[in-house]
Parts: sequence; C-alpha cells; structure tokens
Amino acid sequence: MLCACRASSTSCRPPRQDRQSVNREDTALPMTSQTAAGTAAWTGAAAILFDLDGVLTPTATVHERAWQELFDGYLASQPGVAGYSESDYFDHIDGKPRFDGVRDFLSSRGLTLPEGPLDDDPVNDTVQGLGNRKNAIFNDIVSTGVEPFEGSVRFLQAALERGLKVAVVSSSRNAPAVLAAAGLSRHFTVVVDGVVAAEQGLPGKPSPATYEYAAKLLDLSSSECVVVEDAVSGVQAGHAGSFHSVIGVDRGAGRQTLLDAGATLVVNDLQELIP
Repeated sequence: MLCACRASSTSCRPPRQDRQSVNREDTALPMTSQTAAGTAAWTGAAAILFDLDGVLTPTATVHERAWQELFDGYLASQPGVAGYSESDYFDHIDGKPRFDGVRDFLSSRGLTLPEGPLDDDPVNDTVQGLGNRKNAIFNDIVSTGVEPFEGSVRFLQAALERGLKVAVVSSSRNAPAVLAAAGLSRHFTVVVDGVVAAEQGLPGKPSPATYEYAAKLLDLSSSECVVVEDAVSGVQAGHAGSFHSVIGVDRGAGRQTLLDAGATLVVNDLQELIP
C-alpha cells in the first residue's frame, strides 16, 4: 500500500493542437469531460515518466527555499545587485540541473564566477561551490523525511495497476534520497537523475535526452511514454521529444505557461487523470 500526505498543490498523445487545461474550477468543462480528457492523455501508453520535485513530492518548495537561502546570502556581499525573488526560481532555475541554475541566475544579474571543481567546497564562491552549498541546505531541510502528494501517489498506483512501466527523470542529484525519504523507491527501478545524466553525458532539460534515455532503459520507444512535469524546462523537454503526450502539473508555474511550453494537458492534481 502506498502512503501519502494531503499535500496541497497550486499549481498518449492527443494532437498537440488539442492541448487543454483540466481544472476543477473551469466551469466551461464539465467534470465528466475533464476526466475523459485526462484519461485520454495516457490511454494507450506503455509507461509514465515522472519528474520528481513538484510532481511526486512537494520538494520543489524545499528547493525554492534552499535557492532563496543560498542567493540571499551570496547577494548580501554584492552591493548594487538586485536581490533574489520568487520569480527568479521559475525564470532561471526550476527544472534545470543545479549548476546550470547557478550559472543562469548569475547571468541574469550580470555576474560571472569561476567554475571551480565539481567537488568544490561549499564555502567557495564558485559555480560549483554555490551549487554544492545549495545542495547542503536542501539535504538539511529534507533530512527529517518527505511525504509525497496524495493525488500523485493515487495516479502512480493506478498506472501500476494497469500494468504500465514507470520511471523517474529528475535534474536533481538527490533523487534517490528523496524517493527513499518519501517511501517510493521500491516502485522505480529506473531513475535517471543528475548523476546518471552526468555519467552518460546527457544534456539537462529542456533537452529531451534524459527522458529519451529513461525510455531506452525501459526498453520502450519515446512514443510509448508519457512525460509528467511541473517545470517549464521539463515540459519543453517532453515537447521536444516524440513522446506519447506531455502532462503538465501546475504547482505554480501557471497553466497557460505550461501549455505554451508544449504541454498536451495541464492539471492541478494528478488524481484528475484517474477515470
């Protein structure tokens, strides 16, 4: 039996021109039509490829907190540079490999830093040092455990009961630890995270390479797999590949933003996809 919390959320291939948002508050689309549209998005697929943070677990908010703490501290020593804001997370960081997030945020402020070695000390002001500092902050926050989204667990269970294969595709190097903390590890024999991507030389999202690699590990073609994402860069990755469909989960990026990025369908909660 899968265990889940009642974590709140804010936020197959029908033809891409049929993209639509499934939302319980959308009075123009009756509930029966919402369910039908959601079910159609994964009917006929052989596998579901899940992003982790913000899709299966509420750790996206933990990442946001960790990035905020990191850059608040760093920018305090950079007079005249605009401070870090919530929009910076979605504009420059969300869904990207950690060090790409560091580079892109710094670039948005006209800042550059030495790259540093991959295992650079977190106290050092280098790209790798800042990335490792953020990772230490994140690990400290999640060390007490993680509870998955209840609706996501229900959808995962529904997919497994229907015989679909599943995989996790995450830019984070912490994916195995987060899955273990959430009690979900046993359901995923294929996890393509930041470590695997680096080992295989795969570019991060918005490239579709990590999702395509997960499909390969499942012995499936991309067209047999559904991508489920909450980040713009992740939706763009799914859209760039030849996947069955791309389901967006709005946890704060915005429904229209995800649709514009290439989502076939956008929901507020994955349990909306269960018939």
